[in-house]
Amino acid sequence: MSPKPVDRSMREHLVEAAAQIIATDGLAGLTLRRLTREVGTSTMAIYTHFGSMDELRHAIRREGFARMGARFRALEQTDDPVADLSRQGWAYWRNAVENPNLYRAMFMHGGIDDPRAAVGETTFDMLVAAVQRCLDASRFMPAEPRALAVQLWSMVHGICSLYLNEMLSEPEAITALGDNFAALMAAFGDDADATRRSLAGATAA
Repeated sequence: MSPKPVDRSMREHLVEAAAQIIATDGLAGLTLRRLTREVGTSTMAIYTHFGSMDELRHAIRREGFARMGARFRALEQTDDPVADLSRQGWAYWRNAVENPNLYRAMFMHGGIDDPRAAVGETTFDMLVAAVQRCLDASRFMPAEPRALAVQLWSMVHGICSLYLNEMLSEPEAITALGDNFAALMAAFGDDADATRRSLAGATAA
């Protein structure tokens, strides 16, 4: 007899529900009993789909980064690497705004020493590659691309986190993102007029 196929909708429902619990009450709030009660399923469903609660927590991180990576891959590459880099930043913003529970939860489980923390490396590598294109086009002064990518990631992540924690309004966050993109491009060595032209077509829309 062939094994019963995995119910993808139930798996996704469990991930979303678990992410909401973590986002609301932290990791300590996510228990087997609470999750099954809120989803209206049995404990067997957890073990069928994930094997353990710990694996479920890692699945949340994988799903969050998978959605972010999908947004990055959907971006069309143009002949303007700075505009493309900015669009990647806005894609990060939209992913956070549209998946707030997953976004909060994906950064709350697993430290840098956890080998499974590398689940986010693929999406970070996309950012590094976008920075490298700007360096190759001589839009930025010579630098180590990962170092520049960390600065960009830290800026965008910080503003997204402030917005999701209701410390910035949406207009304030969008303005801050635009202003900080321009400031970092200048710090990286881009010409001010070239930056303005590049960012004009790469907006939050």
